[in-house]
Amino acid sequence: LAKRSFNDIVVALDCSNGSASTIAKGVFDALGAKTYVINADPDGTNINNNCGSTHIEGLQNYVKECKADIGFAFDGDADRCLAVDGDGNIVDGDVLIAIAAMDMKKRGELKNNTAVVTVMTNMGFWKFAAGNGIEVKKTAVGDRYVLEEMLKNDYSIGGEQSGHIIFREFATTGDGELTGVQILAAMKREGKTLRRLAEIMKIYPQTLKNVVVTPEGKAAYADDGEIKNVIESVEKELGGDGRVLVRLSGTEPKIRVMLEGTDLGVIEKLADKIVDKIKERLL
Repeated sequence: LAKRSFNDIVVALDCSNGSASTIAKGVFDALGAKTYVINADPDGTNINNNCGSTHIEGLQNYVKECKADIGFAFDGDADRCLAVDGDGNIVDGDVLIAIAAMDMKKRGELKNNTAVVTVMTNMGFWKFAAGNGIEVKKTAVGDRYVLEEMLKNDYSIGGEQSGHIIFREFATTGDGELTGVQILAAMKREGKTLRRLAEIMKIYPQTLKNVVVTPEGKAAYADDGEIKNVIESVEKELGGDGRVLVRLSGTEPKIRVMLEGTDLGVIEKLADKIVDKIKERLL
């Protein structure tokens, strides 16, 4: 990017009192943006403390307060980035990947015409990709699995809803500031606000419920026919307008139940149906 590329763009940053605190403002200033920063005063104990990408409401308010065109929220080690548009609306990792992938496709830089995402990625991403001729590869949750797939098959972009986004042309891990710069570049090339760019993808309502189970219950889950039957019945009820993902946590004694669909009230009830059956059978 040419120096001063982002003249006349007002950017707000939430550095989460972490590693972005010392460099993020300098990066965006050097590219010409008018940059405002919050939570850039680390004291060794306040990292991620009610700030950054895990507490993005602070940035939502700050964007409106300083009349910024866009805001970026990083986490403590700055490998994640979520965005806020000029009206204070959150733009999550799924949508940022969609924006970046479409921008790369238009410029002929989307390797093998493919984006890599995880099983938790919103179903709206698949619909966006299908509508724009982009292939999608799906991995387990975790940016390490995303990177493995990217390296294995030479893909150029991948990431997670949480904001871990890998631009492999530049790095082999998420880099929040890099993500922010790439999104600003897409805005400039398209001549659109982030809110307009985010319209590229419809986000389907999503609910996630965690069921705490014993180690024995976790082990018995895979072979329980009654739970399997309930999941299958819910999938049939949703049809092509939703999906069900029930998976074991890799790190905790939990079973995670995620549903997506067109109506939040409906998927909440259907998720509870699965959760109730898991509790009945495994607790």
